[in-house]
Amino acid sequence: MPFVITDPCIGTKDAACVDVCPVDCIHPRKDEPEFATATILYIHPEECIDCGACVPACPVAAIYDSAESTPASQKALVEANAVYRAGEPDAVARAEAIVKSHIETHPDLIAVPPAERAAAHA
Repeated sequence: MPFVITDPCIGTKDAACVDVCPVDCIHPRKDEPEFATATILYIHPEECIDCGACVPACPVAAIYDSAESTPASQKALVEANAVYRAGEPDAVARAEAIVKSHIETHPDLIAVPPAERAAAHA
């Protein structure tokens, strides 16, 4: 699994990462129907080419370069990124259910402002 978007994206959903991705693997984009209702952005693992352009573009440090480097408190979101498929309602629903469960089980992290949340993962 390549790059993973984690919970600092919740409450931010800044599309700067989408804009710099050379292969359009980050979804939902602002022009996709799921954008309005998605809790977080996702990286499609089969489309990602591991270029890393998204990492410095993310204003809240929500993107990790691998499942292994993702903090323990964020591991459920590895699975959310793995199952999300733009335009596939069942896959979108599964990914969103994982994210919503993460929010419910980590209220302490979610209470931290998104721009400060990456530091709280340690």
